[in-house]
Amino acid sequence: MIELQGRRIYKGMAEGETLVTRVDISFYGGVDPETGEVVEKDHPLEGKSVSGKVLVMPSGKGSTVGSYVLYALKKADKAPIAIINKETDPVIAVGSIISEIPTVDKIDIDKIEAGRKVKVDADRGIIMVEK
Repeated sequence: MIELQGRRIYKGMAEGETLVTRVDISFYGGVDPETGEVVEKDHPLEGKSVSGKVLVMPSGKGSTVGSYVLYALKKADKAPIAIINKETDPVIAVGSIISEIPTVDKIDIDKIEAGRKVKVDADRGIIMVEK
């Protein structure tokens, strides 16, 4: 296990498989709020779903409506189970808080590979990555 220390954005615990991108995501227009599928044209995750995954990305981007898309995903049971960022932007922070999605930032996301099992302890800002 690799332990990474970051900063809590929103509390909670989660454990699951990572969905990793090195490109920021815009939830407004970039993720289908009913299915969780990334629909942003030419995004590396285009066609993949954030639903039930630990979403690892540098940051968010785009409109503040993205916060409400995260909330809509949560209500539709299609949201990521946790979010790990290099630097959380205000859109992701607000979306995580209103949707109650455990979120941690200040993490070196280059140390996390796609498809890895991780434990997110957002209360303490700790990410445990299986090797």
